[in-house]
Amino acid sequence: MIRYIIPLTWKHFIFVFVSIVIPYAELTAQNVTEIEILNADIIKSDKTLGKGAQKLLGNVQFRHEEATMTCDSAYFYSDSYSMDAFSNVKFEQGDTLFLYGDRVHYEGETKIVQVRSNVKLIDKETVLRTEYLDYNRETEIAYYLNGGVITEGDNKLTSEQGHYYASTEIFHFKDSVVIINPDYTIYSDTIKYNTITSVAYFYGPTEIIGDENYIYCESGWYDTENNISLVDKNAYFKREGRTLVGDTLYYERETGFGKATSNVELHDSAQNIVLKGNHGIYYEVDQRATLTDSALMIQIEDTDSLFIHADTLRSVSDTSTIDDTRILLAYHHVKFYRYDIQGMCDSLAYIEKDSIFHMYGNPVIWSDENQITASKIELKTRDQQLYRLYLRDIALLISQEDSVKYNQIRGKSMTGYFNNNDLVKLDVNGNGQTIYYAEDQGEIIGAIRAECSDLVIYLTDNKVSKVNYLVKPSGKYYPLSMFPDNQYYLDGFSWNDKWRPLNFIDIFTWK
Repeated sequence: MIRYIIPLTWKHFIFVFVSIVIPYAELTAQNVTEIEILNADIIKSDKTLGKGAQKLLGNVQFRHEEATMTCDSAYFYSDSYSMDAFSNVKFEQGDTLFLYGDRVHYEGETKIVQVRSNVKLIDKETVLRTEYLDYNRETEIAYYLNGGVITEGDNKLTSEQGHYYASTEIFHFKDSVVIINPDYTIYSDTIKYNTITSVAYFYGPTEIIGDENYIYCESGWYDTENNISLVDKNAYFKREGRTLVGDTLYYERETGFGKATSNVELHDSAQNIVLKGNHGIYYEVDQRATLTDSALMIQIEDTDSLFIHADTLRSVSDTSTIDDTRILLAYHHVKFYRYDIQGMCDSLAYIEKDSIFHMYGNPVIWSDENQITASKIELKTRDQQLYRLYLRDIALLISQEDSVKYNQIRGKSMTGYFNNNDLVKLDVNGNGQTIYYAEDQGEIIGAIRAECSDLVIYLTDNKVSKVNYLVKPSGKYYPLSMFPDNQYYLDGFSWNDKWRPLNFIDIFTWK
């Protein structure tokens, strides 16, 4: 295909200008509605301002389409459909939007209102004050770039930049945004505020600071009328030494109810305890917290931490004391791990006041090579160290010698004593029974099965080293070859080593 380039002469240019540009300009001008002068005490022409310019003085009033404007004086440019208004300027659109300022420049063609000095925008109960504001009547968007203050009821908001969308009654604020309320203060980088619903939406680092509460997030919203918030993205909540962290946090300030989902953590700095899970609820009035879905408690200690897992973890206030102590409740499939002691049970209660773990429902404790069971177990700590062990009803201590031989001590109840986190002594009270294997040069040569009402067991390096039979002992020594098979185990024997957690990850596995 051969293309011809036709040179554009001045005649062509004039033809294009006359036939296209001028008609378009005339059409545009025809579509602009004239600005009406409704009133002025004095109207006079002023050629120094331009062709067709007029100067208006005293009680000046204009109208353009559905908007009116009043002022003390003005310059009116009929040829350009524009005007400048001065002193006590009031621009009114409909019966809800009002603009005030010392100076206004208005373009009838673009319908842009430029308000300067002592600017005030009022839309229903919302008042914006600034020194520089532009308002586009076509898009119904007003904006300022040099600082503004919004008041609505008890809320006062300041920011460096802001846009107001009159059609939806929504503000967008950016740069050093602050909302001040009698009950809280909000600091943020960017906020969208809906004046109809009184809900503020956060974009970027945000702090919500109350008298007793602190909330941080990088995304979310706050209902300023009902004091309800939902925050996410690095969100956390603080109150009186406790910090709640989660991917999403929901909080009702009036009721004190909170809800957290995904990667939830509750830190108690006073007790050095951390609660974790993927779903949590919190009641501020009585300070109750519940965690489910991979629930985990960590008791932080100097030497090592204690990890406890259960289907449900609950932290409640101890109402039996006048001070603020806590009770931790763990329900179903409870397992715990610390380097020197491990355990499992169906449910557990930890009382901060006396530092005792109460274990219920087939409780088992492992300490070094010893397995300890009872109907109920209480483990007391002191200064983050193991201190006492209380075994209630049908207590049994077992240590393994080989695949079929186990040293066993059974009694109605037992009390264990720790030294440097090692079990060093056991007092057996009532119906004491023992099976103990004798060794010679590391080889098992026989078994002693004995009964005694009360016993004292001494342990060295967590191994039974001495047994004192206190009241009416009776027993028999058997050479190993003569030890009856039906005498190998005491009543209630059950070796559960396969369920023992060897690290804190294992506590999430249940049988």
